[in-house]
Amino acid sequence: MNRKTVLSLVVCMALSAHAQDKNGGISESMLREIQKEQKLNSTERALQNAIAGNSIDDLTRNHANSGALDTYFSVETKKQSITDQKQSGRCWMFSGMNVLRSNFQQRTDSLTVDFSQAYLFFWDQLEKANLMLQGVIDCADKPIDDLRVQFFFHYPINDGGTFCGVADLADKYGLVPSEVMPESYASDNTARARALIASKLREYGLQLREMVQKGKKGASLEKAKTRMLSQIYRMLQYTIGEPPTKFTYAFKNANGKAVGEAKEYTPKSFFKEVVGSPINGTFIMVMNDPRRDYYKTYEVEFDRHTYDGHNWKYVNLPMDDIEQMAIAALKDGQKMYSSYDVGKFLDRKRGYADTKNFDYGSLFGTTFGMSKADRIATFDSGSTHAMTLTAVDLDAKNKARKWKVENSWGAAWGQSGCLIMTDRWFREFMFRLVVPNKYVPEKIMKAYNTAPVMVMPEDPLFLPDE
Repeated sequence: MNRKTVLSLVVCMALSAHAQDKNGGISESMLREIQKEQKLNSTERALQNAIAGNSIDDLTRNHANSGALDTYFSVETKKQSITDQKQSGRCWMFSGMNVLRSNFQQRTDSLTVDFSQAYLFFWDQLEKANLMLQGVIDCADKPIDDLRVQFFFHYPINDGGTFCGVADLADKYGLVPSEVMPESYASDNTARARALIASKLREYGLQLREMVQKGKKGASLEKAKTRMLSQIYRMLQYTIGEPPTKFTYAFKNANGKAVGEAKEYTPKSFFKEVVGSPINGTFIMVMNDPRRDYYKTYEVEFDRHTYDGHNWKYVNLPMDDIEQMAIAALKDGQKMYSSYDVGKFLDRKRGYADTKNFDYGSLFGTTFGMSKADRIATFDSGSTHAMTLTAVDLDAKNKARKWKVENSWGAAWGQSGCLIMTDRWFREFMFRLVVPNKYVPEKIMKAYNTAPVMVMPEDPLFLPDE
């Protein structure tokens, strides 16, 4: 062993010893201090036994808040059938399509239509695969542990998204009725197929990086990527089904009876019939993020469904402004895409969200006192689920008392498939709302149209709705 090796070993041993002696661990004296506070009296022992053997939510349920729900709403849009996303993360698509079919029903006043989520999901997954592969090509000159490279390999494909995805995908690929392309087992239960496609995309990503590093460019990369996407297409075709290029369909009334003769459509001509014109440009997305300046617009880089589509862009607003726009739209019969941290203080049995549903603090002899901004900044809260805002109950001063959304967990869940939320819960755990342009005040539209501040997708609030 030479002198240099011996010296290196001595340095490593010294550093190791220093690391073991470093302050900050749980010392014996600290542990004794902690344990000194844990001597339980008979009441606390009984509480310990109760908590160990029961659901925390059952033990903390606020009895005073568990009476019959007030289901009256002073402003309510037309009811429509409740959908079920099953074991998939497609809430954003179900909520977005709820809005589109409601708009169609309003426009025709008698006809109904159910859109195929499987159809748009097929294209969503193929587009996300391309977004990942092209992103890897674009970043191939960066090291594998670069933050942006890791983003593409960590999240090569997912089920989640926002209304921006509905707009980009429907504008590009059109829509079809649910009867034309029904759900498959894999579209209802996405985990296994998604994991296999993700694994294949990571393998392809490494191959593309190697090609770039060997000097391959332009047409050769495009050819390789096309071959790779052909395999992904095949996997989607086997698991979700083949997207139709044309079909015959007759619209139905509210009683399910066909109205008029069946016509032949393509997905794009059907989109034109039921939606009319492109969705992009007809709405803005607003958000309540108390960490950031209000009345400023932000754009989330790489947070889109298609490589050539639109990043998620929003104007940050106080809840008062968001509520005023929501109320104005609902009064006009307009349902809206909205998203929430749905798991917080949710009484699943009743389909009721209220900050007073559970008293967790009293059970553990503490408080949970973070603000909305604190919860977002520390990953304690963020948008997790999209639902369709459908009703509001107003007091004599035109202020909201409670809200209602159509959920996508089936008609047997909650309030006949809907969720009722108090305004105090809404203000704490509502995050995103998609508002048609006609309900946006000039001041807010002006703020939305300013040059956006670019933010990165690693931010705790920019996980996709699922």
